[in-house]
Amino acid sequence: MSAGDRHKSVYLETFGCQMNELDSELVMGALRALGYGFVHEPDAAGVVLYNTCSVRDLAEQKVRSRLGEMAVRKRKEPDLVVGVLGCMAERDGAKMLHKFPAVDIMCGPGELDKMPALLDNAVRTRQSLRADDDDAWARSARQLALQGDTSRRSGTLAAASDTLEMLDLSRSVSPIDHGGSAYVRITRGCNKFCTYCVVPSTRGAEMHRPPDHIVEECKRLADAGVIEVTLLGQTVNHYRFEHGAAVRVDGVMQPQKGRSHKGGHARDVYAGERVTTFADLLRRIHEEAPGIQRLRFVTSYPRDFGDDVLAVMRDSPRICRYLHCPAQSGSDVVLARMNRGYTVGDYLEFVERARAFLDEPEQGRPLSIAGDVIVGFCGETDADFEQTKDLLRRVKFKNNFIFKYSPRPGTTAFDRLPDDVPEQVKRDRCNELIALQQEISDEVGQGYVGQTVDVFVQGLSAVETKRAKRAQAAHQHGNGVALTIGGRSVGEADEGDCCDTGACGCATSVQDPGAANGHIQLTSRTDGDLIVVFDCPAGTAPDAMIGRIVPVRVTSAKGITLQGVLQP
Repeated sequence: MSAGDRHKSVYLETFGCQMNELDSELVMGALRALGYGFVHEPDAAGVVLYNTCSVRDLAEQKVRSRLGEMAVRKRKEPDLVVGVLGCMAERDGAKMLHKFPAVDIMCGPGELDKMPALLDNAVRTRQSLRADDDDAWARSARQLALQGDTSRRSGTLAAASDTLEMLDLSRSVSPIDHGGSAYVRITRGCNKFCTYCVVPSTRGAEMHRPPDHIVEECKRLADAGVIEVTLLGQTVNHYRFEHGAAVRVDGVMQPQKGRSHKGGHARDVYAGERVTTFADLLRRIHEEAPGIQRLRFVTSYPRDFGDDVLAVMRDSPRICRYLHCPAQSGSDVVLARMNRGYTVGDYLEFVERARAFLDEPEQGRPLSIAGDVIVGFCGETDADFEQTKDLLRRVKFKNNFIFKYSPRPGTTAFDRLPDDVPEQVKRDRCNELIALQQEISDEVGQGYVGQTVDVFVQGLSAVETKRAKRAQAAHQHGNGVALTIGGRSVGEADEGDCCDTGACGCATSVQDPGAANGHIQLTSRTDGDLIVVFDCPAGTAPDAMIGRIVPVRVTSAKGITLQGVLQP
């Protein structure tokens, strides 16, 4: 392989949330259009990119470990190009190059449209290094695109220099890549400044994309065979676009800076002919892109969630009855310390309203609510923790993503609030809360046994993937052919795709029927985001099932993972 061909092979690993997954997809599309190809193993690539997350320390530790491995590899391959994208790059800035000189590219989440130019410059720089330069491996190409202090400019200035919208507009759309499901960004950044969160500083101010762009993107996805779309935003229900305040750059309408406002229970007080609210946007997508059979959104903020949104969800059969709305704590004292802007009473009032509008189990459309909880936040007492447990019992979340608090540099809590809860206490509380959520998830799951539910088929179950990987490894020296599902080798799955409890929302299986009866087990999700595993029909290729909505009768449940049988 020539040096030029080698640098056209890219390995991209993504850490963190759906936002990062979408960012990676958009970057991949932009690079593919320029002739780059993507490989599944870093050793096969001449370019290695890490799209990073700074929300939790564990994700950053993994990135640091990967960069250490790349430094060792660069001693043997000095022309290797290494890049760090996303929130970790934006937060650490150029000082990361002093700690990890093997890094050639640093690109923040607000500058990803510049990645093609950064990569081209880095490749040219590394190819120009002399072969006899023993220190070449430690010479960074120093290709940086970071927002820095410009990330919270005025709305007009930010839009006038914002070319990131072009990246969303130019996304490549392929049903093979999506497997029938896709993310669509409607907002970027955040204005909330929760004391534990790095997002406002790494992703910048809240910006709302023009509604016409969003609707058109959904239509294009539907035309390509996508039937499930998830709208993404840090505080997605705060979407609000003022048409009179729009700015055009080179003929393209730009995102608009978000503004603090208070919602109403009947209808957003800012709604009108010149304003598109989140409720308006949901209605438009539902009506104008009928090929989207499932429309969902994450993440919701409990304050300012108007009845107008709930009414549109109720009256639109293709909008999922699912809300991911983090509570973070069940203690008013802790919530205030977190600067969340609401009380436990506010959260419970929101849940009560949502259930009044959307919870219709007798019609086969129950409302599912998921959340996030941080345990061991600064100053959390035993009494505070007990209140969080009480909140879980009262709301009966489908599942919660439960994390120990870890101080993040660049946040208010890191600078001003002592991390005074001992690590062992954090660990014990985390385990106790996971166990409680498992009990609640078991109760939720058992309510589905005996019902027939429509599910969206996503691919191999986690257990099936591991079984296939073991079989593939056992025959790697033979003449067997690797199993490929949805254009993806089963060997590509992450060993961490599932957990033991199911309470966190991972695709855990009740049993491993694939090993017992020779059938291939598939995983799918209900309208309310519960996981359902079932056997692929004999004689049917798994690829033919992925991306379809099919009926499955639920026979058993373990947490929020349901076991079922495909119905004719």
